[in-house]
Amino acid sequence: MTFKEYKFLIFSDLYRIAGNVKRTTLLAYIIRGEAYRYNFWMRSCRYAKSNTLLKYTLYPFARLMHGHLTYKLGISIPAQTSIGSGFYIGHFGGIVVSHKATIGKNCNISQGVTIGRTNRGSNKGYPVLGDNIYIGPGAVIAGNVRIGNNVAVGANCVVTTDIPDNSVVAGVPGRVISQKGSAGYVNRTDYDGKIG
Repeated sequence: MTFKEYKFLIFSDLYRIAGNVKRTTLLAYIIRGEAYRYNFWMRSCRYAKSNTLLKYTLYPFARLMHGHLTYKLGISIPAQTSIGSGFYIGHFGGIVVSHKATIGKNCNISQGVTIGRTNRGSNKGYPVLGDNIYIGPGAVIAGNVRIGNNVAVGANCVVTTDIPDNSVVAGVPGRVISQKGSAGYVNRTDYDGKIG
């Protein structure tokens, strides 16, 4: 990961939560924005580990902060997890994401969400999520499933099958109940990389 890519991820996450990317806003959210602070240190861990010089200087501190926030906030998302830009954690607590899951850009994740693997059966493996996805509180996405773009996953829904683009999914097991998608749930998706 290059510094330019790292910076884009940091500021796109900030834009999703704060609506601006001023350096003063960044500092404020790193100090007191619990969910954003988790994102910041998770992204910093991944970047520092990929950089030869930072691997032995910044990475140990970033890993310590990421680990501390994992326990403090009840969020378990390994730094190596593939997560696109504009990642938004609405409320912290009880969030577990597998290190081999793939999450696209502009994903909203709520409290109590699990995105994990299945060890056996026809959908053994890890989830792949598209762009502009909303995942409601308590939802579970398990196994080798593909979630399309612009999908809304309802609260306490259990998704174990592929979901097409622009769907709203609800129930246990999850079923498509409409084609209204995530419009209105996933906002501020137009970050252009400029720092204000």
